[in-house]
Amino acid sequence: MGLMEQKQHFSVNLLDWYMINRRDLPWRRHNNPYFTWVSEIMLQQTRVDTVIPYFNRFITNFPTVQALAEAAEEDVLKNWEGLGYYSRARNLQAAARQVMELHAGEMPQDKQAVFALKGVGPYTAGAILSIAFNQPQPAVDGNVMRVLSRYFLIDEDIMKGSTRVLMEELAGELIPEGRARDFNQALMELGALVCTPKAPHCLTCPVMEQCSGRIAGRELTLPVKTKAKPPRPEQRLVALVEGRGEHRGQVLVRQRPATGLLARMWELPHVLAAPAAAGNAAEPLADEPAMALLAGSLWAEGFAARPEGLATHAEHVFSHIVWNLQVYKCTEQDQGSDELPLIAAEARAAYDAQAAAQQTTAPALSGFGTAHASESGHSDAADAYGSLSEHSEPQSAAIAINAAQDALTGKGDGLAYRWIGPQDMEKLAFPNVFLKLLSSYFAGAYDEVKE
Repeated sequence: MGLMEQKQHFSVNLLDWYMINRRDLPWRRHNNPYFTWVSEIMLQQTRVDTVIPYFNRFITNFPTVQALAEAAEEDVLKNWEGLGYYSRARNLQAAARQVMELHAGEMPQDKQAVFALKGVGPYTAGAILSIAFNQPQPAVDGNVMRVLSRYFLIDEDIMKGSTRVLMEELAGELIPEGRARDFNQALMELGALVCTPKAPHCLTCPVMEQCSGRIAGRELTLPVKTKAKPPRPEQRLVALVEGRGEHRGQVLVRQRPATGLLARMWELPHVLAAPAAAGNAAEPLADEPAMALLAGSLWAEGFAARPEGLATHAEHVFSHIVWNLQVYKCTEQDQGSDELPLIAAEARAAYDAQAAAQQTTAPALSGFGTAHASESGHSDAADAYGSLSEHSEPQSAAIAINAAQDALTGKGDGLAYRWIGPQDMEKLAFPNVFLKLLSSYFAGAYDEVKE
């Protein structure tokens, strides 16, 4: 069988299989461009089973482009809470406002206009145009590239831009006339259900007979894909500060900066303990210097708090970084009490000891501002501690230590802090790890801590 016949076999048999085996998904029940768009954004980096309840809730609360465009960003993020990759939600709302301003609230059908929407790349544009408007546009994602690599025995690295162009051209040639909507969904469905990454179900595949990869015994080695750089581990110290007096029953949280990682979401205050050396795991910091560092960093932001002990460990995984979290239960102190100078002195002593140990071996500790240094600029404390990691001579290290201590004498970078109770969890959007930590705290999980 020649290449033309192989392509024909693929398109016909795949469509026949899809019409019988397609899943009943909520965004497929209505030929609504907005529903297609929302579902495709949610499905980026996320499994279908995870997306379904989020999609249903999102569409209930924001049923139209106009409703999404006019919603408060906090409400949009709250509806996205737990789904991850929160820039998707912000971009989706920004694009909804573009549609309202530029297209009178109607999803555009022109390829360039769709591609110009914020957060819409080549795949999403192709998916919207083909699924919503039945236009013969390819929609090539990882699932599709895996299927095509195996069926046509393509050895090119799918991480290369040139390979994506090749795949888009091939996928476009395979679309039967007038069947773009069904064909592109069938291709995605095959990759999701049958031609899976590690254990493809070749015996139930509708195009098995002419799959060149299977025939060559290459179904487990294709596609060729350059391994991504592993995420960088970071050890972070988290302050779970319990309020006293008027703040009794509440905990201290802060809102992240307006740009960068997890922008404008709420979190427990946390500080970078010590970045790991390249290729090494981030080591936990001993409790005594960890608690002193937390106290000093909170004091730099204008809060007096006494760490009481380790409450729990947690982990938060991003595509490029992993936060290993040591969570310490802390108690609010009176700003005018004798505790504040003691806390400051302990923090400075811990910094001195830690910095002295780090002079020739590893990077030094960082203040609260460093949590945002790689995302939205550097704070004074971040710059001071960054200087220490770049010098090996004791004199330079001592200068950096003094600069770091000076940075711990006033308000930090102006982040928004507030006290919250369990009822506030219904309104504010938190990254999943902090949502779990706070929910556990309010449920009494950390009533006893390690002293």
